[in-house]
Amino acid sequence: MSTTHVLALDAGTGSVRAILFAKDGSITHIAQDEFAQHYPEPGWVEHDAEVIWEAQLGVAHRVLSESGISAAQVAAIGITNQRETAVVWDAATGRPIHNALVWQDRRTAATCDALRDAGHADRIREITGLPIDTYFSGTKIAWILDNVAGARDRAERGELLAGTIDSWLIWKLTDGAAHVTDYSNASRTMCFNIHTLDWDDQILELLRVPRAILPEPRPSSEVYGTTGNAAGFDSPLSVASAAGDQQSALFGQACFTPGSVKATYGTGGSVMMNTGTSPVLSDAGLITTVAWGLGDRVEYALEGVFFAVGVPMKWLRDELRVIDDLSESAEIAASVPDTAGVYFVPAFTGLASPYWDQYARAAMMGLTPGAGRAHIVRAALESMSYSYRDVIDAMTAESGNPLPALRVDGGAATNDFHLQFQADQLGVPVDRPMVTESTARGAAFLAGLAVGFWASQEELHGTVAIDRTFTPQMDQDTRARLYAGWRKAVQRSLDWAEH
Repeated sequence: MSTTHVLALDAGTGSVRAILFAKDGSITHIAQDEFAQHYPEPGWVEHDAEVIWEAQLGVAHRVLSESGISAAQVAAIGITNQRETAVVWDAATGRPIHNALVWQDRRTAATCDALRDAGHADRIREITGLPIDTYFSGTKIAWILDNVAGARDRAERGELLAGTIDSWLIWKLTDGAAHVTDYSNASRTMCFNIHTLDWDDQILELLRVPRAILPEPRPSSEVYGTTGNAAGFDSPLSVASAAGDQQSALFGQACFTPGSVKATYGTGGSVMMNTGTSPVLSDAGLITTVAWGLGDRVEYALEGVFFAVGVPMKWLRDELRVIDDLSESAEIAASVPDTAGVYFVPAFTGLASPYWDQYARAAMMGLTPGAGRAHIVRAALESMSYSYRDVIDAMTAESGNPLPALRVDGGAATNDFHLQFQADQLGVPVDRPMVTESTARGAAFLAGLAVGFWASQEELHGTVAIDRTFTPQMDQDTRARLYAGWRKAVQRSLDWAEH
């Protein structure tokens, strides 16, 4: 039977999805399940990795069953994932020894402070492209080894394995035959040398992470292994790609040329610029990261990341009950001409790019008796656009590449009010593609290239079509005045939590 589809497994922060992509890059079917978030202490965020595996496998089988596509018709599996979330598991039983520590988790803040105070920031940034922050995986793995009884000794004896969610899923899918990660995910650990494409022994020693437990770094588009008995498919499937969610979205948007930029709006978020085959180190709070590895060719990117993009709207819905459904936020925001001076800084777990303040906290400012429900909803939506402008302004300045347009994806890319305000703040067009599932599509593209389902990146570029372009409508004075208010509000939120 000839193959007709590629199956993308999208292991996100709040849900897992399985999406079937056809030869023309279109979506045939989607299956999705949410999973529980655990908050054992303020600033701590955990996932049960076993639940993620079971849910991801469940939606993979469901998408085949509901679509009528057999496993034999699937050319390959591609994986994309929440990047910095760390898992440590028993190499013999395959059971996690502790809940996964999620990228949002801030429990290693003191460790990061100590590393900075000891003068390691410049060297770590030069080797890994990253600032020292709890966001990244290295200090999370060390925390698990130090806080689970006997874990560090077991790790030294080779009884434990560690990795990010891509490694965990690949290991489970292949019945433990492949303990690998791709370069894009490895570059988010704060342990990986982005120049030599290998773990850095001096940093591993500094962070107290044993090399023996880590996965082998590999290109993003490559057959890592085939599915085993635990996966339960009727036919064995090639596991043929892995990429961190934002890098995968960059590939899924066909941003193959240096200077092309995409923005993803999810639970967290990202702006990423392709910088070609040479890394560009940032002095403005941006991350230098591996975009992907294709064979012997490795491409890099500049990135700005955000901890809480979709969180404010969910908080307004679930905690304050200001809205009933996220889909109504655009209409509510558009019911008032402005925010009446209200600004919403979404620093629920600190601020990432370009501020990197793990002690910042969320705030609403400029409240007056005339500020109501619609003004607050509008301020929360506008905070996304301001945050992304912070990063894009820095990105274009450092790279020397002007921004001709912005490509967008993720949940909030369906919100017309938000995208219009984003165009107004940037002063450039914002392009929404026909297929907004760019993260999953990037994983599918990478897997399809690995097995020859698609012949080239040129073929992939032809499958990406634009649904709508939002053009700037705001005058320059208003744009500058509103943005100045945002910058003032951010300054008030910095260094708030005790430390």
